[in-house]
Amino acid sequence: MTYTTTLRALRGGLAATAALLAFCAAAPAHAAPEPAGDWLLVTVTPSGAATGAPDGTLLRCDPPRGHARADRACAELQAADGDIGRIPPQDAVCPMIHAPVTAHARGQWKGRPVEYTETFPNSCVMATRTGAVFALDAAGA
Repeated sequence: MTYTTTLRALRGGLAATAALLAFCAAAPAHAAPEPAGDWLLVTVTPSGAATGAPDGTLLRCDPPRGHARADRACAELQAADGDIGRIPPQDAVCPMIHAPVTAHARGQWKGRPVEYTETFPNSCVMATRTGAVFALDAAGA
Protein backbone atom coordinates (compact mmCIF):
# COMPACT_ATOMS: atom_id res chain seq x y z
CA MET A 1 0.00 0.00 0.00
CA THR A 2 2.83 2.45 0.80
CA TYR A 3 4.51 1.57 -2.48
CA THR A 4 1.46 2.44 -4.63
CA THR A 5 0.74 5.64 -2.69
CA THR A 6 4.35 6.81 -3.09
CA LEU A 7 4.29 5.92 -6.78
CA ARG A 8 1.06 7.90 -7.34
CA ALA A 9 2.48 10.91 -5.49
CA LEU A 10 5.66 10.71 -7.56
CA ARG A 11 3.66 10.50 -10.82
CA GLY A 12 1.50 13.46 -9.76
CA GLY A 13 4.57 15.52 -8.87
CA LEU A 14 6.23 14.70 -12.18
CA ALA A 15 3.08 15.66 -14.09
CA ALA A 16 2.86 18.99 -12.23
CA THR A 17 6.56 19.68 -12.86
CA ALA A 18 6.17 18.89 -16.56
CA ALA A 19 3.16 21.21 -16.81
CA LEU A 20 5.05 24.01 -15.08
CA LEU A 21 8.06 23.59 -17.38
CA ALA A 22 5.81 23.63 -20.46
CA PHE A 23 4.11 26.81 -19.23
CA CYS A 24 7.44 28.57 -18.56
CA ALA A 25 8.82 27.55 -21.96
CA ALA A 26 5.72 28.89 -23.72
CA ALA A 27 5.78 32.25 -21.93
CA PRO A 28 7.33 34.96 -24.16
CA ALA A 29 10.71 36.30 -23.16
CA HIS A 30 10.50 40.05 -22.68
CA ALA A 31 13.36 42.16 -23.97
CA ALA A 32 14.71 44.94 -21.82
CA PRO A 33 12.77 48.16 -22.38
CA GLU A 34 14.34 50.66 -24.73
CA PRO A 35 15.29 54.08 -23.35
CA ALA A 36 12.81 56.92 -23.74
CA GLY A 37 13.57 60.01 -25.82
CA ASP A 38 16.17 60.33 -28.56
CA TRP A 39 18.90 57.69 -28.30
CA LEU A 40 21.34 55.73 -30.43
CA LEU A 41 23.42 52.70 -29.63
CA VAL A 42 26.56 53.49 -31.64
CA THR A 43 29.37 51.04 -32.35
CA VAL A 44 32.60 51.13 -34.34
CA THR A 45 34.16 47.87 -35.47
CA PRO A 46 37.59 47.75 -37.11
CA SER A 47 37.86 45.39 -40.07
CA GLY A 48 39.42 42.10 -39.09
CA ALA A 49 38.69 42.69 -35.39
CA ALA A 50 38.56 39.58 -33.26
CA THR A 51 35.05 38.35 -32.62
CA GLY A 52 33.54 39.87 -29.55
CA ALA A 53 31.78 43.06 -28.64
CA PRO A 54 32.76 46.09 -30.76
CA ASP A 55 33.53 49.45 -29.15
CA GLY A 56 30.25 51.19 -28.52
CA THR A 57 28.15 53.36 -26.27
CA LEU A 58 24.59 54.54 -25.74
CA LEU A 59 24.20 58.15 -26.89
CA ARG A 60 21.21 59.84 -25.25
CA CYS A 61 20.12 63.30 -26.35
CA ASP A 62 17.46 64.44 -23.92
CA PRO A 63 19.65 65.73 -22.21
CA PRO A 64 22.94 64.82 -23.97
CA ARG A 65 24.86 62.12 -22.06
CA GLY A 66 26.47 58.69 -22.22
CA HIS A 67 28.96 59.57 -24.97
CA ALA A 68 32.38 61.26 -24.95
CA ARG A 69 31.08 64.08 -27.20
CA ALA A 70 27.36 63.88 -26.49
CA ASP A 71 26.68 67.65 -26.75
CA ARG A 72 28.23 67.95 -30.21
CA ALA A 73 26.85 64.61 -31.50
CA CYS A 74 23.31 65.50 -30.39
CA ALA A 75 23.57 68.97 -31.97
CA GLU A 76 24.70 67.44 -35.28
CA LEU A 77 21.89 64.88 -35.16
CA GLN A 78 19.38 67.62 -34.34
CA ALA A 79 20.52 69.64 -37.39
CA ALA A 80 20.24 66.51 -39.60
CA ASP A 81 16.85 65.50 -38.13
CA GLY A 82 18.37 62.27 -36.80
CA ASP A 83 19.65 61.14 -40.21
CA ILE A 84 23.37 60.38 -39.85
CA GLY A 85 23.77 60.34 -43.63
CA ARG A 86 22.66 64.00 -43.76
CA ILE A 87 25.37 65.27 -41.38
CA PRO A 88 27.47 67.66 -43.50
CA PRO A 89 30.99 66.35 -44.21
CA GLN A 90 33.80 68.22 -42.49
CA ASP A 91 36.88 69.53 -44.26
CA ALA A 92 39.86 67.39 -43.34
CA VAL A 93 42.92 65.80 -44.87
CA CYS A 94 42.88 62.08 -44.14
CA PRO A 95 45.80 59.71 -44.72
CA MET A 96 45.42 57.18 -47.50
CA ILE A 97 45.73 54.26 -45.11
CA HIS A 98 43.49 51.29 -45.70
CA ALA A 99 42.20 50.39 -42.22
CA PRO A 100 38.43 49.89 -42.70
CA VAL A 101 36.01 50.56 -39.87
CA THR A 102 32.29 49.86 -39.80
CA ALA A 103 30.05 52.35 -38.04
CA HIS A 104 26.65 51.13 -36.87
CA ALA A 105 23.87 52.99 -35.08
CA ARG A 106 20.49 51.72 -33.96
CA GLY A 107 17.91 53.59 -31.93
CA GLN A 108 15.19 56.17 -32.27
CA TRP A 109 14.94 59.85 -33.09
CA LYS A 110 11.73 61.82 -32.55
CA GLY A 111 9.84 58.51 -32.28
CA ARG A 112 11.21 57.17 -35.58
CA PRO A 113 13.49 54.15 -35.73
CA VAL A 114 17.09 54.79 -36.79
CA GLU A 115 19.28 52.13 -38.40
CA TYR A 116 22.61 53.11 -39.96
CA THR A 117 25.56 51.00 -41.09
CA GLU A 118 28.45 52.06 -43.27
CA THR A 119 32.02 50.88 -43.75
CA PHE A 120 34.64 53.60 -44.24
CA PRO A 121 38.23 53.25 -45.53
CA ASN A 122 39.59 54.43 -42.15
CA SER A 123 38.50 56.19 -38.96
CA CYS A 124 39.53 59.63 -40.27
CA VAL A 125 37.14 59.37 -43.22
CA MET A 126 34.42 58.10 -40.86
CA ALA A 127 34.91 61.15 -38.62
CA THR A 128 34.73 63.61 -41.52
CA ARG A 129 31.47 62.09 -42.77
CA THR A 130 29.66 61.38 -39.49
CA GLY A 131 30.85 64.20 -37.24
CA ALA A 132 30.95 63.41 -33.53
CA VAL A 133 28.35 60.63 -33.58
CA PHE A 134 30.94 57.83 -33.78
CA ALA A 135 33.72 59.70 -31.90
CA LEU A 136 33.77 57.34 -28.96
CA ASP A 137 37.08 58.53 -27.47
CA ALA A 138 37.42 61.58 -25.26
CA ALA A 139 40.15 63.17 -27.42
CA GLY A 140 39.22 66.52 -28.91
CA ALA A 141 36.16 66.88 -26.70
